[in-house]
Amino acid sequence: MNTLRRTAVAAAAALLSISTAFAQIPQSYKNIKIPQLHAMTPEKPRRVELPNGMLILLMEDHELPLIRGTARIRGGERDVPAAKAGLIGIYGQAWRTGGTVDKTGDQLDDLLEARAAKVETNGGDDSTFIRMDMLKGDFDTVFPIFVELLQHPAFRQDKVDLAKTQANTAIARRNDDPMALGQREAAKLGYGAESPYARETEYATIAGITRDDLIAFHDKYVHPNNIILGIVGDFDSAAMEARLRQTFESWPRGFEAPKAAPTDIHPAKPGIYFIKKDDVTQSNIYLVHEGIVRDNPDYYPLVVMNEILGGGFSGRLMNQIRSKMGLAYGVSGGVGADWDHPGLFRVWMGTKSGSTIEAINALRGEIGNLETVPFTRSELTQAKESILNAFVFTMDSKAKILNQQMTLAFYGYPVDYWDQYAEHIRGVNTEDVTRVAKKYVHPNQLRLLVVGKPSDFDKELSSLGPVSTIDVTIPEPGAKAAGAAPAASTPEGVALAHKVESFVGGKAAIAAVKSMKETGTMQMRGPQGPIDVEVETLTEFPESHRQVLKTPMGEMTVVSTPDAAFMTSPMGSRPLPESQREAMRKESRQDLLNVLRNIDNPAYTFAITGTQLIGQVNAQVLDVSADGSAFQWLVDPTSGRVLRKISQGRMGETVTEYTEWKTFGGVNLPVAFTVTSGGQPGGGGKIATVEINPPIPPDTFKQSEKK
Repeated sequence: MNTLRRTAVAAAAALLSISTAFAQIPQSYKNIKIPQLHAMTPEKPRRVELPNGMLILLMEDHELPLIRGTARIRGGERDVPAAKAGLIGIYGQAWRTGGTVDKTGDQLDDLLEARAAKVETNGGDDSTFIRMDMLKGDFDTVFPIFVELLQHPAFRQDKVDLAKTQANTAIARRNDDPMALGQREAAKLGYGAESPYARETEYATIAGITRDDLIAFHDKYVHPNNIILGIVGDFDSAAMEARLRQTFESWPRGFEAPKAAPTDIHPAKPGIYFIKKDDVTQSNIYLVHEGIVRDNPDYYPLVVMNEILGGGFSGRLMNQIRSKMGLAYGVSGGVGADWDHPGLFRVWMGTKSGSTIEAINALRGEIGNLETVPFTRSELTQAKESILNAFVFTMDSKAKILNQQMTLAFYGYPVDYWDQYAEHIRGVNTEDVTRVAKKYVHPNQLRLLVVGKPSDFDKELSSLGPVSTIDVTIPEPGAKAAGAAPAASTPEGVALAHKVESFVGGKAAIAAVKSMKETGTMQMRGPQGPIDVEVETLTEFPESHRQVLKTPMGEMTVVSTPDAAFMTSPMGSRPLPESQREAMRKESRQDLLNVLRNIDNPAYTFAITGTQLIGQVNAQVLDVSADGSAFQWLVDPTSGRVLRKISQGRMGETVTEYTEWKTFGGVNLPVAFTVTSGGQPGGGGKIATVEINPPIPPDTFKQSEKK
């Protein structure tokens, strides 16, 4: 009984203590006293300037036994001709994968992976980079590789070809992601399509890039007077400086890369722009006009204004358009400021298709409110606190501090720039924010871009004003890597096309084929190696196809029609990305029977452009444009038999060798073929049976409702 009483007394005392503690807690979070952030003065890296112009920044960090280094080299994508757009992407990849004079890229992979080390290269708009990352104990092994790759890369041709193939694949898929598509086209509206800050890489520009171009770029720009080298990690700065001086001090100066940014900016006229994308259920909406350069004295008030406008859930855009009106999945933006050239005022919003026009009106309203709705002290305080609280995490490691200092040095900003940042933000007041909002945000100068499915919009987009439609069709790569499709037919080209027609069976027999069913096998290239697939294809001419593939992973059905393309698998049914849909449409236009039906169609052109020896046959090269889709047939001029087809696909140049033909229902068709894509074996196929004009069930090309 005494024990129980003691327990009760103790419990009562504890409850009293807890209730007293709770009574001391403020009744509102607004009453919590938050101390001012401490002033930050991060340690600066050791700065070494070599006589040859190389700038070295050294930052000791002994927390872990690691050393990391980055060389930033002036000169990038904006410094190459428009006709070579994409060069820096190829350069940045083949620089590392191409290896050095002494070691291939694959040999470097093995050597570095054995030490959990990295040496990587890449490029950007205004510079290229080479980086190293290693354990401290491996520095003497990895650093010489870094130096050799910096000074003497090999750019081996097979790795250049691989990089170009991957670039072509990216081009083929660039319209698949609606958000990336909108961002790309919004940049064109803000800067101009030909500006180095927005220009597009195309198949033709990739085709024009050679290994010699990469070597020439490297020889022109990679000199010590264009390099900032930063190293951070577990080392002694004096010893590291001595090592770097010994390595680089004798490297002579070279071409001085220009520091001034290009000024070729010609924005589109203000207005409404539209990109039709029928495979989406959400509209992506962009508003753009010119921004500022970061050295503008009004940069700091604009940072605060941007936070008030688009700073997450506390910003006006999210608070009003998403939280209160329920019109947006996401919405953000503000006045952009790049380091050495004007950024863009850019606002993005994603909304369901059925609320597109309503959401645009709401977004425009909020932009207009920047001029008319006063900025409150509460908004100002919250924005500044949010900026300053996040600011500390931009320099919470020695590596981040070094990177900041390298950026400042590259663009010519003071070394104490970040030391002054917080004080500049604290000094912004509501009058500053009001002034810059009126000065730098121009509601009447906006380019409005909408990416979406117009049939699902709540109203016609034209209800907002005149609409300019943007064509994002990816230009065909041409009949061959170095050429283009013929602009018009030649008599010799048409005659050769008719010879192919005769070999296949003649005009009447070809015209009589309305549909076709084929069965056979294919070998496809997969991530783990070749895959054998049973295939059944049903075609209704001119361009409806249903292909059933029985694979080791299960059965898949792929359907393509003029109106839709989708795939059904054990995972369900889904639309195909736009790049795949377009690739399948292109294949339909290039189909043997479709082309031969259109010899007299002005949209199809045929021209002989040379000869090529295939085995013992001196084949004639027939360049064909099938309604804008370009490719080549290599034809036996004696028989009219097509021996080879060359086209450009997502993996680069695709070569199809037709090794066997058979006659079915009076029509001669290829029944065996092999494929090479981007210089790599891509598989092949063998057709076992062909049925001409089989019955086509009504739902053959319809997508199942089951998901």
